[in-house]
Amino acid sequence: MSARNFFSKTDQERIKKAIQDAETNTSGEIRVHIENAFKGQVLDQAAFIFKKLKMTETDLRNGVLFYLAIKNKQFAVLGDVGINQKVPENFWDQIKDTMIDHFKEDDYAGGLVAAIGQAGQKLKEHFPYQSDDINELPDDISFGTEN
Repeated sequence: MSARNFFSKTDQERIKKAIQDAETNTSGEIRVHIENAFKGQVLDQAAFIFKKLKMTETDLRNGVLFYLAIKNKQFAVLGDVGINQKVPENFWDQIKDTMIDHFKEDDYAGGLVAAIGQAGQKLKEHFPYQSDDINELPDDISFGTEN
Protein backbone atom coordinates (compact mmCIF):
# COMPACT_ATOMS: atom_id res chain seq x y z
CA MET A 1 0.00 0.00 0.00
CA SER A 2 1.38 3.38 -0.95
CA ALA A 3 0.29 6.88 -0.01
CA ARG A 4 -1.21 7.53 -3.45
CA ASN A 5 -3.56 4.54 -3.30
CA PHE A 6 -4.23 4.45 0.44
CA PHE A 7 -7.58 6.13 -0.18
CA SER A 8 -9.89 5.14 -3.02
CA LYS A 9 -10.81 7.82 -5.56
CA THR A 10 -14.21 8.06 -3.86
CA ASP A 11 -12.60 8.61 -0.46
CA GLN A 12 -10.21 11.18 -1.93
CA GLU A 13 -13.23 13.07 -3.31
CA ARG A 14 -14.98 12.85 0.09
CA ILE A 15 -11.91 14.34 1.78
CA LYS A 16 -11.57 17.09 -0.82
CA LYS A 17 -15.28 17.92 -0.46
CA ALA A 18 -14.88 18.07 3.34
CA ILE A 19 -12.06 20.58 2.86
CA GLN A 20 -14.13 22.67 0.46
CA ASP A 21 -17.18 22.55 2.76
CA ALA A 22 -15.08 23.54 5.78
CA GLU A 23 -13.48 26.42 3.90
CA THR A 24 -16.81 27.75 2.61
CA ASN A 25 -17.47 29.74 5.78
CA THR A 26 -13.96 30.73 6.75
CA SER A 27 -10.82 32.42 5.49
CA GLY A 28 -8.87 29.50 6.99
CA GLU A 29 -7.04 27.00 4.81
CA ILE A 30 -6.99 23.23 5.32
CA ARG A 31 -4.59 20.78 3.67
CA VAL A 32 -4.22 17.00 3.84
CA HIS A 33 -0.83 15.46 3.12
CA ILE A 34 -0.15 11.73 2.95
CA GLU A 35 3.20 10.04 2.56
CA ASN A 36 4.54 6.56 2.95
CA ALA A 37 7.17 7.02 5.64
CA PHE A 38 9.50 9.46 7.34
CA LYS A 39 12.44 9.35 9.72
CA GLY A 40 12.45 11.21 13.01
CA GLN A 41 9.56 12.69 14.96
CA VAL A 42 6.08 12.98 13.44
CA LEU A 43 5.60 16.59 14.56
CA ASP A 44 8.94 17.60 13.08
CA GLN A 45 8.02 15.99 9.76
CA ALA A 46 4.56 17.57 9.78
CA ALA A 47 6.13 20.98 10.46
CA PHE A 48 8.54 20.42 7.55
CA ILE A 49 5.61 19.56 5.24
CA PHE A 50 3.63 22.54 6.58
CA LYS A 51 6.41 24.85 5.39
CA LYS A 52 6.99 22.92 2.16
CA LEU A 53 3.30 23.34 1.25
CA LYS A 54 3.67 27.11 1.91
CA MET A 55 1.04 26.97 4.65
CA THR A 56 2.91 29.62 6.64
CA GLU A 57 2.24 32.09 3.82
CA THR A 58 -1.51 32.59 4.31
CA ASP A 59 -2.52 36.17 5.10
CA LEU A 60 -3.96 35.42 8.53
CA ARG A 61 -1.64 32.48 9.35
CA ASN A 62 -4.73 30.30 9.84
CA GLY A 63 -3.81 27.13 7.97
CA VAL A 64 -4.39 23.62 9.33
CA LEU A 65 -2.48 20.56 8.14
CA PHE A 66 -3.63 16.97 8.53
CA TYR A 67 -0.51 14.83 8.03
CA LEU A 68 -0.52 11.02 7.70
CA ALA A 69 2.44 8.65 7.28
CA ILE A 70 1.08 5.27 6.17
CA LYS A 71 3.99 2.91 6.89
CA ASN A 72 4.89 4.66 10.15
CA LYS A 73 1.22 4.46 11.24
CA GLN A 74 1.48 7.99 12.61
CA PHE A 75 -0.32 11.25 12.02
CA ALA A 76 -0.29 14.84 13.20
CA VAL A 77 -2.57 17.84 13.07
CA LEU A 78 -0.88 21.24 12.97
CA GLY A 79 -2.36 24.70 13.08
CA ASP A 80 -0.51 27.86 12.15
CA VAL A 81 0.22 30.69 14.59
CA GLY A 82 -2.99 32.61 13.88
CA ILE A 83 -5.34 29.74 14.71
CA ASN A 84 -3.20 28.45 17.59
CA GLN A 85 -3.53 31.83 19.33
CA LYS A 86 -7.33 31.51 19.26
CA VAL A 87 -8.20 27.89 20.01
CA PRO A 88 -8.09 26.26 23.47
CA GLU A 89 -4.85 24.51 24.34
CA ASN A 90 -6.37 21.02 24.02
CA PHE A 91 -8.25 21.70 20.77
CA TRP A 92 -5.91 19.72 18.50
CA ASP A 93 -6.02 16.80 20.95
CA GLN A 94 -9.82 16.72 20.59
CA ILE A 95 -9.48 16.59 16.81
CA LYS A 96 -6.86 13.83 17.04
CA ASP A 97 -9.16 11.86 19.37
CA THR A 98 -11.92 12.07 16.75
CA MET A 99 -9.52 10.73 14.15
CA ILE A 100 -8.28 7.93 16.40
CA ASP A 101 -11.86 6.80 17.11
CA HIS A 102 -12.44 6.39 13.36
CA PHE A 103 -8.98 4.98 12.65
CA LYS A 104 -9.54 2.21 15.22
CA GLU A 105 -12.47 1.11 13.04
CA ASP A 106 -10.31 1.28 9.88
CA ASP A 107 -12.36 4.29 8.77
CA TYR A 108 -9.47 6.56 7.82
CA ALA A 109 -11.41 8.69 5.35
CA GLY A 110 -14.27 9.10 7.83
CA GLY A 111 -11.80 10.16 10.51
CA LEU A 112 -10.33 12.82 8.27
CA VAL A 113 -13.74 14.04 7.11
CA ALA A 114 -14.99 14.37 10.71
CA ALA A 115 -11.80 16.08 11.90
CA ILE A 116 -11.76 18.47 8.94
CA GLY A 117 -15.34 19.40 9.83
CA GLN A 118 -14.35 20.12 13.44
CA ALA A 119 -11.40 22.26 12.33
CA GLY A 120 -13.64 24.09 9.87
CA GLN A 121 -16.14 24.97 12.60
CA LYS A 122 -13.40 26.43 14.79
CA LEU A 123 -11.89 28.32 11.84
CA LYS A 124 -15.35 29.71 11.02
CA GLU A 125 -15.74 30.87 14.62
CA HIS A 126 -12.41 32.72 14.71
CA PHE A 127 -11.84 33.51 11.03
CA PRO A 128 -15.27 33.99 9.40
CA TYR A 129 -15.51 34.24 5.63
CA GLN A 130 -15.07 37.75 4.25
CA SER A 131 -16.37 38.88 0.87
CA ASP A 132 -12.82 39.42 -0.42
CA ASP A 133 -11.51 36.00 0.71
CA ILE A 134 -9.70 33.89 -1.84
CA ASN A 135 -8.74 30.23 -1.69
CA GLU A 136 -5.03 30.63 -0.94
CA LEU A 137 -4.06 26.95 -1.05
CA PRO A 138 -5.19 23.94 -3.14
CA ASP A 139 -7.89 21.66 -1.71
CA ASP A 140 -6.51 18.47 -3.24
CA ILE A 141 -4.70 15.91 -1.11
CA SER A 142 -0.94 16.24 -1.52
CA PHE A 143 1.30 13.19 -1.56
CA GLY A 144 4.89 12.68 -0.47
CA THR A 145 7.54 10.83 -2.38
CA GLU A 146 7.13 7.11 -2.85
CA ASN A 147 9.57 5.54 -0.40
